[in-house]
Amino acid sequence: MLKETLKWRAQYKPEEIRWEEIAREAETGKIYRANCTDKYGRTVLVMRPSCQNTKSYKGQIRILVYCMENAILNLPDNQEQMVWLIDFHGFNMSHISLKVSRETAHVLQEHYPERLGLAIVYNPPKIFESFYKMVKPFLEPKTSNKVKFVYSDDNLSNKLLEDLFDMEQLEVAFGGKNSDAGFNFEKYAERMREDDLKFYGNTTVSSTSAHLTNSDSEVSDSEMKYLEDKEDETIENGTLQSPLDTTKT
Repeated sequence: MLKETLKWRAQYKPEEIRWEEIAREAETGKIYRANCTDKYGRTVLVMRPSCQNTKSYKGQIRILVYCMENAILNLPDNQEQMVWLIDFHGFNMSHISLKVSRETAHVLQEHYPERLGLAIVYNPPKIFESFYKMVKPFLEPKTSNKVKFVYSDDNLSNKLLEDLFDMEQLEVAFGGKNSDAGFNFEKYAERMREDDLKFYGNTTVSSTSAHLTNSDSEVSDSEMKYLEDKEDETIENGTLQSPLDTTKT
């Protein structure tokens, strides 16, 4: 895995991605680093699928990688992992892509192993729970075990957030009390430019955009086409079940 990751980093050059390259993808706050950390000092990435604003597969992966790199650089010395907070307010199936979801899982597991401490899926609708069954076969057990579904009307699952965060600092959208937290594009852009300068200095970055090659994917093009066709078919039929999952729902 290390050899493949070194090869990927040499080709993709994640350390050369700068804010200005991914700013368009970031405009709606679909993914950003929160101002707060959890009680263990881990950086937090907030994700909002309903804020998806582009159809660029490569662009969506680029902003993910940029945010992953930024989250890692902002970790304290005694931490190596981050937390994902995924807010499903306003979500529908048009906001998500099986292809991007699969590639997200691949990049996370193959090139950032053990960087994810916990992924909290907050208030997902029933339709996403079905979609998750399609994505889960792409996840290694140690990754899927880190995915926790939390519902605002469930006191037991809410306790997970209370144990993990200082609720005075957590965004109101996640049941916290900090009404000032949230996403402001102008302020966030300033933070990211400052981070770019802090961590990378005034370095000149190649204008040639890197991209994921076919060899970076564990799923063949023909298999992915089948999965995407199956996704469309099952959505139209009102049901979602993974074509890789032979169990009945």
